[in-house]
Amino acid sequence: MDRVAKLASQKAVVIFSKSSCCMCHAIKRLFYDQGVSPAIYELDEDSRGKEMEWALLRLGCNPSVPAVFIGGKFVGCANTVMTLQLNGSLKKLLKDAGALWL
Repeated sequence: MDRVAKLASQKAVVIFSKSSCCMCHAIKRLFYDQGVSPAIYELDEDSRGKEMEWALLRLGCNPSVPAVFIGGKFVGCANTVMTLQLNGSLKKLLKDAGALWL
């Protein structure tokens, strides 16, 4: 859990992902398309990926990926992020975290 918290606080937007996950790809694309450059941690390519995956599950992210942190705070998984995008709240979160300048 400490590793996840440490990594999540190192950049305005952090995404824990798996390289083979289509929803992870969609969420990463959503942020890139808005001009955000998130830190991405591919759990299936990290030697401690399983450990981090369990920590994300304990945080309430089920499935464990994609797990999105904005401003060091756990925002949620794909459904939550898409809901925030659709209701217009995501952009404000990104601005408040310093991930967007406009």
